[in-house]
Amino acid sequence: MMPALYIHIPFCSKKCLYCDFYSLPYSKDFASSYLRVILKQIDKLDQDISSIYIGGGTPSALSLETLDKLLKGLKRFIRKDMEFSIEVNPESVDKEKLKLFIDKGVNRISVGVQSFDDKKLKELGRIHDSEQAIKAIEFSKGAGFKNISIDMIFGNSGENLYAWQSDLEKAAACGVQHISSYSLSYEKDAPIFKMKEEGSIAPLDDEVMAEMYKYATAYLPEKGFQRYEVSNFAKPGFECKHNLNYWGNNPYIGIGPSAVSYMGGARAENVKDVKEYIDRFNKGMDPAISREELAPIQMARETASVKIRTKEGISYDWFKDKTGFGFLELEKDALEGLAEQGLIEYNKKSARLTDKGFLFSDTVSSAFL
Repeated sequence: MMPALYIHIPFCSKKCLYCDFYSLPYSKDFASSYLRVILKQIDKLDQDISSIYIGGGTPSALSLETLDKLLKGLKRFIRKDMEFSIEVNPESVDKEKLKLFIDKGVNRISVGVQSFDDKKLKELGRIHDSEQAIKAIEFSKGAGFKNISIDMIFGNSGENLYAWQSDLEKAAACGVQHISSYSLSYEKDAPIFKMKEEGSIAPLDDEVMAEMYKYATAYLPEKGFQRYEVSNFAKPGFECKHNLNYWGNNPYIGIGPSAVSYMGGARAENVKDVKEYIDRFNKGMDPAISREELAPIQMARETASVKIRTKEGISYDWFKDKTGFGFLELEKDALEGLAEQGLIEYNKKSARLTDKGFLFSDTVSSAFL
């Protein structure tokens, strides 16, 4: 099976308050040094790729010249039927960059909108406003993109259900094909976690968060966006193939600091520092600082853990073909407990999340591990 390729661009104009992904302030010289390294890594790849995803950080923070070099380096992997995605932020994408993306074979764009409410954007630490978000979407359409995704966040401190309804209605009306709807989380490495600990902001009650999620799952299908994973909604045929690869626990290659690779039953995680990443590569050292060979049963459990997050759930025949294990036998204890809690429904052929299970998907995934 061909692996998917993920390339991490660890530069941002400004780090958002809720973000715990590895990133640092954009520097043209630093970005150029980094690009030279990842282009050499890309050049060494000797297999076909199923999909390409350039994420971050903020890939669109790179200069037009740097982006051109990166995309040229990926040219040999591109096929007509391939999904090729790139993430952009509204404040750093323009018509020139969008034209470059189209010209170089990028066919899916993910815009980091997060909200169409300017007050909420400021509270999240975003540096764009709603007008820029709308322009980024319209410019993407004008450039020729037919597959546009936007990210939205709900559950900001002080937000209510009415505000989220208004935000989501604007998202559904803006003419995109895919919406990712994420609940705000307070990750330990994110600035917002410290704000919560200091008491300057207060997380919303779980009941309010649940109502916001339920609204998204009811409203978006009415507008043509079907839920195909816990937080992802797409119009028919526009499900993200790259992410489906992850949820199927299929192989992938990760290039860049903090990126993870999963090949041949082994997982490797790269060092989480750009300078060290560059130094290690230039010295002929492996950028990966940890490697783990997964036992077959561990691979099977991880497959169950990620695949259960999808709307279709787990077909026992599929699971047997993929892992060699019988799902019912492997996860019998977990299934019974989850079913008693109303989180899972299963029969003789398959298992899937219930509506309640989608609300507690992390609990279900953890139980399968």
